[in-house]
Amino acid sequence: MELSQIIQYVIIAFILIIISLVIVKLNKRNFNIEANKLITYLGGKDNIVNAECNMSRFKVILKDISLADKDAIQKLGAKGIVEIDNQLKIIFGKNAKQLKKYIEDII
Repeated sequence: MELSQIIQYVIIAFILIIISLVIVKLNKRNFNIEANKLITYLGGKDNIVNAECNMSRFKVILKDISLADKDAIQKLGAKGIVEIDNQLKIIFGKNAKQLKKYIEDII
């Protein structure tokens, strides 16, 4: 191989690494923003009594369940919502633990 070919391969590899990093950065979710939205959709931080996380489910106990906007929570990325008395069990998948962490920091 000639030196010019090696330089071309190094440049191509460098460009592919940069493109990969940009794609990863664009796909990374901003959980702080999502947690703030979720708190709003749950009726505000004063409406949240307790928040727990179990695997992919985020369980939240609310003072007033009628203040929760379940449609907005679905649009935020919830795969399912179960309402039992004054609590919501929201299925967020692998992101449930991260959302809970950010929400606990806020409330």
